[in-house]
Amino acid sequence: MTERWRTVDIVLGAALAVAFGAVFQGWNLLWSAALPAFAAFPPLQGFMYGVWLLPAVLVPLVIRRPGAALLGEGVAAVASVLFGAPWGLLIVVYGLVQGGSAELVFAMGLYRRWGLPTAVLAGAAAGGAAALLDLVLFYPSWAAGFQVIYAALVIPSAAIVAGLGGWLLVRALVRTGVLSAFPAAREQPEV
Repeated sequence: MTERWRTVDIVLGAALAVAFGAVFQGWNLLWSAALPAFAAFPPLQGFMYGVWLLPAVLVPLVIRRPGAALLGEGVAAVASVLFGAPWGLLIVVYGLVQGGSAELVFAMGLYRRWGLPTAVLAGAAAGGAAALLDLVLFYPSWAAGFQVIYAALVIPSAAIVAGLGGWLLVRALVRTGVLSAFPAAREQPEV
């Protein structure tokens, strides 16, 4: 894998991230609309979290360059703010921390491991960072049991939706041929 970024890498990574920023806005609305359904036991809403972490896994699986997870999640967060995210600029902090957590997983594989286990672990790492930020910034008064349950739902949601889902989405995009200019299309899929 070359570490040199091409213009097409930056453009596609940013385009994917902006598209997810738009998806995030819809997910933000759904999250807020679902709050009453979880009023009796708020930690259960953590199962919905994984969608917000998809760019942290998807973009690096496509681009395969150091920094791609940060690019994906960071640009998606900025786009989400520009589209009107209800949490304002704090979302950018979340994007950088979540993208940085996924980035660490890809870095631990020396940017040579792009298979399903790495994708799932990257998603889980981003979810762990998200849960920690939420518990410190939004839910510090929750009982310890609520906090543990919340983290225990956010992390698997991220592993499944962002990790497994991101990996499957890349495989589907490869089959269409739209990623033919990217390493994801030229390498045999790892499982």
